[in-house]
Amino acid sequence: MNVRPPAVAGQFYSHSPDYLVSQLNRWLTPDERNSVTLEQQPIRALIVPHAGYIYSGEVAAGAYRCLRAQAYRIRRVILIGPSHRYYFEGCALPSTRFFSTPLGQIPIDIQSVDKLRQIDDIEVSDQVHALEHSLEVQLPFLQSCLHDFTLLPLLTSNVSPAKVARLIDPLWQGDDCLLVVSSDLSHFHTYSAAQRIDQHTCALIEQFEPTLSPEQACGSTGINTLLLLAKQRGYQLKRQIMINSGDTDAGDKERVVGYVSYIVSEPQ
Repeated sequence: MNVRPPAVAGQFYSHSPDYLVSQLNRWLTPDERNSVTLEQQPIRALIVPHAGYIYSGEVAAGAYRCLRAQAYRIRRVILIGPSHRYYFEGCALPSTRFFSTPLGQIPIDIQSVDKLRQIDDIEVSDQVHALEHSLEVQLPFLQSCLHDFTLLPLLTSNVSPAKVARLIDPLWQGDDCLLVVSSDLSHFHTYSAAQRIDQHTCALIEQFEPTLSPEQACGSTGINTLLLLAKQRGYQLKRQIMINSGDTDAGDKERVVGYVSYIVSEPQ
């Protein structure tokens, strides 16, 4: 199979291209309510949530909208997220040549896949990728913010952040490469408990402490990987938005999920 079709369009986000474009443009265009200071330094990475758009779409957009002014230079995207359905050793890459969404197809970075597939900690599995939402929900945002780019989609399971850092460090070098880490925060606590837990988690992130657990962030492996490399490179990190599902019209306050977005950029 050459193309991975969308698995969660119509569930996590709209399957209608017209509605999706309209929704994303509304979130990605700053206005008086969500005005941002666009990052002047080259953006090297994002941390963004991966729930349904009705819960976390605006949080993700808080980071993605900063990319639009820098889209001219980004030609490669490394996208890391946790595997929710399968447990395996190491990381998983697809063998497909394209990932598709209602907005079109994205070419896979075949050259990087071929390099990584020779490594023991890498598994090539279209099955692991087929139904996974953590990477897919990021794709319409990337398609809306960037121009022509290739994608390296990497799912993590039982693997240390240090190993993942060694895998991607040589690939995440040039100014044309963006790293996107897909992760929600805590899951299924009360509203007030989640606020306390997530504030502590964000404090660790902002201190570049690569010690997050899956209970603090379901994509903790990807976040810890980013923190290891960002600290080593002297990058700066800026929180954009933090809420939980209890702050949205779609959620209650009894069992909430936390969401945060960050941009990581080169130092001034």
